[in-house]
Amino acid sequence: MVSVTFHANGADVVIHAAEGDNLLEIARRANVAIDAPCSGNGACGKCRVRLVSGELDSPRTRHISDSEYAEGWRLACVSKVVSDVCVEVPDIASAYRSHMRVADISSEKELAIFNRTKEEIQASGIEFRNGLSALTVELSEPTPDDTMPDNERLARKLCELLGVEKAVLSYSALKDLARVLRENGFRARCVVDVAGETAAVLDVLPPQDAAPVAGLVVDLGTTSVAAALVDMESGAILAKASTGNGQIRYGADVINRIIEASREGGAERLQKAVIDESLRPLIAQMCAAAKIESRRVYRMCLAGNTTMNHLLLGLFADPVRMEPYIPSFFLADDFRANELRLGLHPEAKLILAPNIGSYVGGDITAGTLASMIWNREELALFIDLGTNGELVFGNNEFLMSCACSAGPAFEGGDISCGMRATDGAIDACTIDAETMEPSYTVIGGESPVGICGSGIIDIIAELFRTGIINGKGKFSREGRRVRYDENGMGSYVIAFREETGHVRDVEINEVDIDAFIRAKGAIFSATMTMLNSMGMDPSVLGHVYVAGGIGSGINMKNAVTIGMLPDIPEEMFSYIGNSSLSGAYAMLISDPAREKVDELARSMTYLELSTEPGYMDEFVAACFLPHTNASLFPSVQQG
Repeated sequence: MVSVTFHANGADVVIHAAEGDNLLEIARRANVAIDAPCSGNGACGKCRVRLVSGELDSPRTRHISDSEYAEGWRLACVSKVVSDVCVEVPDIASAYRSHMRVADISSEKELAIFNRTKEEIQASGIEFRNGLSALTVELSEPTPDDTMPDNERLARKLCELLGVEKAVLSYSALKDLARVLRENGFRARCVVDVAGETAAVLDVLPPQDAAPVAGLVVDLGTTSVAAALVDMESGAILAKASTGNGQIRYGADVINRIIEASREGGAERLQKAVIDESLRPLIAQMCAAAKIESRRVYRMCLAGNTTMNHLLLGLFADPVRMEPYIPSFFLADDFRANELRLGLHPEAKLILAPNIGSYVGGDITAGTLASMIWNREELALFIDLGTNGELVFGNNEFLMSCACSAGPAFEGGDISCGMRATDGAIDACTIDAETMEPSYTVIGGESPVGICGSGIIDIIAELFRTGIINGKGKFSREGRRVRYDENGMGSYVIAFREETGHVRDVEINEVDIDAFIRAKGAIFSATMTMLNSMGMDPSVLGHVYVAGGIGSGINMKNAVTIGMLPDIPEEMFSYIGNSSLSGAYAMLISDPAREKVDELARSMTYLELSTEPGYMDEFVAACFLPHTNASLFPSVQQG
């Protein structure tokens, strides 16, 4: 046996392993988060560690230069332990992917999406109401002549006040009932959930208790997890936060996750990763920010893609990836959140936004609600940019959806300095055509650590506009920020490490650019295939709504420049942010909105791109800047 020490986040984690064991697998056993989007096959180069002492059997790879290798840098996925070792897991972009960010909910920007969603859905005629509320009751005290039991006494009063036929107490409420009534002169604050003619009593609290009746909304993405704590009575946002999906070290895409889940103990590992490393910490942080106990969360609504739903619930997911691609469920929400050990109220319902296919899930049905394309006469396109690219096309008469394998590039995966849209990420950039010097903004205002999706779009568009790269994504100009490695691969440095104080330059190379060209090509080819299937072209589009938590916003002109979005007037684009989260928010606090999402899911047509004639031809044609058919992008000019 050998001793392996991981120095990560200022602390040491020590674990014993057998000589010859893989370093990445050891880190996983030790619960040390090392980013491995390719699931450890050596393709992405993200699992960098620095050997401090000891010996590793670690071959050289194209991801680590000779000078970096001499400094001790290794890829964990191709390294085997030979002796006692100490390795440093650095604070580079991949490490920042999982950092939690608690938003300032007083910020108008943070609240705007939720307010817009609520106002637009209400304007369509959908009421924002749900059965959860709190009310204070005062009961007559029992006497020798009035020996009615406490639960019946309370139930009778609640039926009178709420106008329902029946009131039933949960076990949790019944446990506290006698004590609360007698300590407070038979007055109590009751949290109830009314459905039809029945009121379920979830909590019996002291009358002076003023904590909000809280709900939880979650967007469970393949790469990122975003959540908000909500006042169920007013709809106010109490707290908001985001973090990385703890499953990322088992692969950046859903296929690698499903394969890992099929291995012995894999389903449990993946479920534990997302619950213990993402959801529970998010809940704890938000409840602390809102100054409430997690037990005061009485309802949860989660929107995620089909695979994420299966892995969260610990279900056998292999059929999702294998023909004929049949998931365990489309609609299934008769669950309690605490069946997943989330620490919420014991009776808190778990609502899952419905799936409509193996690769179009609840994040898209919830997002479609928020996009409002279902309530408009004009033909519109809704695009959700994430690890998978999903699209919905239609209007108030029909809706068609499809999914394309964009890969994790939009959320920073497959990009050497890519990261989530969190503090330290470059989210916008311009480049001077003459000097080739960049100007950029960084989320959080700190020195840059990496680049998030919106920043990558800007950088590639600017490199193309200024002629620094050509239509194939290859470098064609010289300058102090353009350099080539020993293999001749070019890269552009946005921020030198001497400027940032971090361990690596923030740069983008030709492999990154190629990965992003394929990702944007997947989106555009899916758009064209969907339109072609109905005998239409981009000229029919009245509006394009772009969603996804890939940055503070998307420069639509730049997205057109690289050929990701159709070349239509800029005013016809809208960035609507994290529509999955805002749509799920509507489902959480509005029972009619939840019913509307179920209706949209049932009525939406799903187009399977892999069986659609011409899709691969469209994809190949789109893997160029902006496109091999220049007539599709008349407004785009290269410098």
